[in-house]
Amino acid sequence: MNAREIPSETPNSVERFSNRVENYVRYRPDYPREIVSFLASAIGLTRSDLIADIGSGTGISSKLFLENGNLVFGIEPNAAMRNAAENFLRDFPNFISIDGTAESTNLQEHSVDVVIAAQAFHWFDLEKTPKELRRILKPNGNLVLIWNERRLDSTDFLRKYEELISQFAIDYENVRHDRTDIQSLEAMFKKKLLQKTFENYQLLDFQGLKGRMLSASYMPDENSPRFDEMISDLEVLFAKHQENGRIRILYDTNVFYAEP
Repeated sequence: MNAREIPSETPNSVERFSNRVENYVRYRPDYPREIVSFLASAIGLTRSDLIADIGSGTGISSKLFLENGNLVFGIEPNAAMRNAAENFLRDFPNFISIDGTAESTNLQEHSVDVVIAAQAFHWFDLEKTPKELRRILKPNGNLVLIWNERRLDSTDFLRKYEELISQFAIDYENVRHDRTDIQSLEAMFKKKLLQKTFENYQLLDFQGLKGRMLSASYMPDENSPRFDEMISDLEVLFAKHQENGRIRILYDTNVFYAEP
């Protein structure tokens, strides 16, 4: 993978989630809480560490560290998602919401101990971002990348669900996290990285499955001429594979982190 293969954080990529925010807040998967204790042992994460969450979106990844007591700067260029995060995390006074991008965070030089980036990573300009992250990290600071990947071929439902997404998606191949491997990340950040994988899942009714699918920016929205066909196919798929009115989506939560 190189920078040309992933769309940069252009105005189009910034705004493409604006009409997805409600579904994103309600139906995107969370992250396993054991990530925090793992990072405490792996990189020496402490509650006093200052964290920059780059592309913090609606605040799902920030909450993981806010619950640990960290001060978190949420860097998010999309106004609708930033506002959603501010509402979602309103009970955490140690959350500081900032209008910024991965290439221009608006943070001071050497101001944070840990930089994290989660699901938004594939929208970053992969030539400019590493330089900016090095600028804001303190000496001996740490980089942590976290994202959920569906286990595409682990169940019959997930295989069929992947086929449905591929059939209707707009630019799905450009934004898949599974195109990113540890070697390309090491080349990008010029750091030796290690990887830890956690099991994760969602248990969803049909409304939840629909909302989860529509939270993805590459799926057609209600204005698409193919929308009704897509939802009809999803209903058939759900009916065939549901158990007690629920469907299980399995994920690998991958954590990439720099050696201390």
